[in-house]
Amino acid sequence: MTPNSNYQTLTLIQEGAVATITLNRPDKRNAISTQMIDELLAALNAVEVSTARAAIITGTGSAFCSGMDLEALKGLAQQSPAQNMDDSHRMARMFRRLWSFPKPLIAAVNGAAIAGGCGIATLCDFTLAVPEAKFGYTEVRIGFIPAIVSVFLIRQIGDKRARDLLLTGRILSAEEARQLGLVTHLVEPNLLMNTAKMLAAALVESSPTSIERTKRLFTESAAAEVDKALERAIAENASIRATADFREGLSSFLEKRRPVWPGK
Repeated sequence: MTPNSNYQTLTLIQEGAVATITLNRPDKRNAISTQMIDELLAALNAVEVSTARAAIITGTGSAFCSGMDLEALKGLAQQSPAQNMDDSHRMARMFRRLWSFPKPLIAAVNGAAIAGGCGIATLCDFTLAVPEAKFGYTEVRIGFIPAIVSVFLIRQIGDKRARDLLLTGRILSAEEARQLGLVTHLVEPNLLMNTAKMLAAALVESSPTSIERTKRLFTESAAAEVDKALERAIAENASIRATADFREGLSSFLEKRRPVWPGK
């Protein structure tokens, strides 16, 4: 696999048996756009059919992924219900693909991983993070809902801890994220990529058939339950956009002021 110039929001390279996907919008703190989701899905497809046997996901610049792109947020208030459902399905496809990807995925979290970016970072099989990294599911603070990511987070850390993170929308240090089980190891910044590559090299030493079938154990038995929960989450993700709280949260965020919640 050679670097693909068709991608505009990320880069994809393969060195030996290890592919690296780098979110590449440093001027936007690698924020998620519709194009980035589509390109990340395309990159994962390319890795799956390639000779790569493990993949690393990281970010360019000071952030791993800061969540939804500001321009995308501005457009949400103008979308139709059908467009909102399309958006929700697209986000769910990305998270489910990361969760069920057949080859080992390693997140090398070089900075903030917030909201959807936190989902990308923590749905990989291994999450390596620099001590300065921040994590959080901040959706409720802007009148949104962490519906889709909740499907996976509850499975990862349990109901009570997930309620804490999702209802408060608070920001976690990398150390607290490690204690909760969302981060596998903390790694100094100058060692992050080398450590990720060393882990990938160790994984490549094992049987690819055994690795794939072991990963399948984690997903196949849970797939029906996850997909059912995702359908409800997709509907919730789309429907909250019609609420007064969402409109106020979005406006206050864009205007950089405290929200005045109208309630239901």
